[in-house]
Amino acid sequence: MASGQQKAEQYVNSFISWSATMKDDDYKQMEYRGNLSRIEIAKAVGCAKSSLLQNPKLKALLGELEDGLRERNILPKVTESAKADQSKPKQHDKTASKRIYESKRISELEQEVLSLKLRLEKYKELSEVMTEMGLV
Repeated sequence: MASGQQKAEQYVNSFISWSATMKDDDYKQMEYRGNLSRIEIAKAVGCAKSSLLQNPKLKALLGELEDGLRERNILPKVTESAKADQSKPKQHDKTASKRIYESKRISELEQEVLSLKLRLEKYKELSEVMTEMGLV
């Protein structure tokens, strides 16, 4: 069984041979949000997506590849604001799950109110008929 370092080196060699066989049109099809799709690259190389982020050599090779593709106008250029955002840590939204739950609950309650209004209309008509007939 190969050690972690041996696997990392295998992934680097696999990435190099994979990128050598790719054409510009292939890269264009792999574009996702201004970068190459990490999932598709990981499948092609035969590694986990996390390897592309954690293996320093692989990460550097991928960065160089994307920079080269940007210079050849295959991938879109990175804006200054995007460059600034890359160095900042991402903010975790603590209220996101609560907001999702609340919006789902609001939707359920709105549906319940509509169904109750329909039932109320039915009884309102019945009440009017009974009043006209003098039963109430």
